[in-house]
Amino acid sequence: MNELPVILPLSKNNEMLLENVHPHDWINPEPASLYNLVVIGAGTAGLVTAAGAAGLGAKVALIERNLLGGDCLNVGCVPSKGIIRAARALHDCKTSAEFCIAGGEQLTIDFAAAMERMRRIRAEISPHDSARRFTEELGVDVFFGEGRFSGHDSIEVEGKRLRFKKAAVCTGARAAASLIPAWRKPATLPTKQSSP
Repeated sequence: MNELPVILPLSKNNEMLLENVHPHDWINPEPASLYNLVVIGAGTAGLVTAAGAAGLGAKVALIERNLLGGDCLNVGCVPSKGIIRAARALHDCKTSAEFCIAGGEQLTIDFAAAMERMRRIRAEISPHDSARRFTEELGVDVFFGEGRFSGHDSIEVEGKRLRFKKAAVCTGARAAASLIPAWRKPATLPTKQSSP
């Protein structure tokens, strides 16, 4: 099986997060004979796709090679908004003189405490994206590992073959430089001159 992910620092909140989004004791289930849908990638799109299909009665398998919740929960939306909120609160205090509140200019931020608050918030949200919720509440078979298509109707993950009717590839994207040559600013058009 893939190496278990580690999220540093090894804190209570990060341990709680990992226990939800990639449990250390997780054993991939035995695959069903046929899935209506196999979802590859358990970020926002993959989780919504798997939950929606399962809610409609489909037999669903969800494959994730790292952490359920994807970028949004683990490194993107949730963490960044947690830190941004702390910075906004400090800014509001430092600029509070405009509202006749004195002393805010002297405040500073405890960055370590702000980071731990972010980790706590992330850990508190993680049960919604957890492997156990998807299996126990939604009936989705969750597989950890890297999925590889082995045929037009099958995928392999950690030595197990999953057969499916449909597959949704929800693996996200990465930014890349465009291959389109740089757009050039058009020449300035002459302005219409008024007649005398």
